Amino acid sequence: MWLSVAIICAALVVFILKYVFSNRGPNPFETDTREPLKKMVYDKKEKNKVLKQGFVASKVPDNLDAIIIGSGIGGLGLAVLLAKVGKKVLVLEQHDRAGGCCHTFTEKGFEFDVGIHYIGDLLDHKPFRCMLDQMTNGQLQWEPLENPFDHVVLGPPENRRRYPIYSGRTRFPEELKKCFPGEEKAIDEYLKLAKKAGRGIWLLAVSWSTAASPKRLSFFFKMAPRTLTEVVNELTENKDLRAVFTYIFGTYGNIPKDASFSMHSLLVTHYLNGAWYPKGGASEIAYHMIPIIEKAGGAVLVRAPVNRILFNDAKEAYGVSVMKGQEEVHIRAPMVISNAGIFNTYQKLLPKELQAMPEIQKQLSMMKNGEGGLSVFLGLTGTKEELGLKADNYWIFTENNFDELVENYMNGKREESAKKVPLLFVASPSAKDPTWEERSPGKSTLSLVSFANYEWFEEWKDGKVTNRGADYKELKQAFIDSILEVVMDVFPKITRDKIEYIDAGTPITNTHYIGAPKGEIYGADHGVARFSPELSATVRPQTPLKNLYLTGQDVFLCGFAGALAGALTCGSVILNRNLHLDAIALAKKTKFMNSKLKGE
Repeated sequence: MWLSVAIICAALVVFILKYVFSNRGPNPFETDTREPLKKMVYDKKEKNKVLKQGFVASKVPDNLDAIIIGSGIGGLGLAVLLAKVGKKVLVLEQHDRAGGCCHTFTEKGFEFDVGIHYIGDLLDHKPFRCMLDQMTNGQLQWEPLENPFDHVVLGPPENRRRYPIYSGRTRFPEELKKCFPGEEKAIDEYLKLAKKAGRGIWLLAVSWSTAASPKRLSFFFKMAPRTLTEVVNELTENKDLRAVFTYIFGTYGNIPKDASFSMHSLLVTHYLNGAWYPKGGASEIAYHMIPIIEKAGGAVLVRAPVNRILFNDAKEAYGVSVMKGQEEVHIRAPMVISNAGIFNTYQKLLPKELQAMPEIQKQLSMMKNGEGGLSVFLGLTGTKEELGLKADNYWIFTENNFDELVENYMNGKREESAKKVPLLFVASPSAKDPTWEERSPGKSTLSLVSFANYEWFEEWKDGKVTNRGADYKELKQAFIDSILEVVMDVFPKITRDKIEYIDAGTPITNTHYIGAPKGEIYGADHGVARFSPELSATVRPQTPLKNLYLTGQDVFLCGFAGALAGALTCGSVILNRNLHLDAIALAKKTKFMNSKLKGE
């Protein structure tokens, strides 16, 4: 015990000395840049002037400091951080709008988000909230979800059990104990372990932003090799309680027997203080970030597919090539940063001879693609009250044996698996957004998310995205029908006559729109192997190639918060200072100033 404390203290001393006495770069969190709230813009044409700026060579700024490939939160977030210290950054996006998984699309008058369903840890005084406030100059507003924010639904229609999940450090366990009398000890121990492991994320940030080895430095790494199934099975024999302990695995994509308990703990603790949704929808995120990049002389351009990164004979990146029609446009910058994911970056954007480098191959061998995502988008006639929808989420499972359920489904034949999708996330973006009724009166939306095997759809990957053929459409419809049956059973006010629009996005849809090589929604796989000390020490923002860096969820962790942390981690390397600690320092400073103003 004391030896571990001594090691941690020694590591912190080394870390602090390094950053106090080394030649550090500028701090993007030096001052509070929040501005008074401006009136929200609902007009899509006005918003598209920011979000849909098409690529032409004449729009590329001169004398760039950096080029970032991909406009997801890992790319935009880093671009904002660099812009705040005066860097001129060009962000290039292959899709026709900026935002990556934060973008929205509209069909038949319904606006759908594609990847933002709920975000945790956004209390005013928290560092994560401080980061987001600074990276949008205080213009991005957040609406809290209901409490309970999640509902776990287990079992077939004739025997459905429902368990509400409440936020609140005392209310979360209290409400669980009401559902599972006699399991108080298991619930307390589970929360104790989750909180202890979850707190280790700050050390992960420190170690991945510096050269420090994370091995044995915290409880996070102690629990990282242990699977979620292994830990919860030691806590209780109650199968429904085991399921409730593990239900949120869908937010990172590994079934409990393959999931790291530490990874899972981050999600549990992320929502302990509540859950939020961006007011005005997910597109507000990119909409308020892009002007900050532009103010520093940079730009965010869409319909700009990067087909390769340019290198000189010394294996130094010096720019990118963008395909404009049949022509290549070369853009130069002293630094190239990829938010396209490790597989796209190394396997598609590097010349063959650089792909073959042992250092590159080693990194690729340590990681694998995550599972493919399946989404169904539902546009409904009726208000949230008329349809029985609230600002919450439902996690629906056909039974409580998640490992077996999902394995059988993912390994099954596609036609059979389509008939019985065993897990489903259901959320209503329209019910979560207080501006929705004003923007789309009398309408509602549902987002339904599950997993699907990329190989089920691979044969159609080269087809036209809007017309892949009758067989593809038939398979997609089979998934839609079985999913819709579950939704209408759990939400009886949603009937077929209320459905105005319905469509599904498969793994190959994800490949087309967000550039996911295997249709994955969480980037590289986040199983136990992801948290090995060797991988943590090897896969970092710095690549084996000079002037080429990685950002986003493959650098740190998956999801919105993980990808943003990836941006801070990459920014820490580029600016030679730990931006995670800078954000924490500003959060403490603003909390102190707010308390002072209130006379506390």
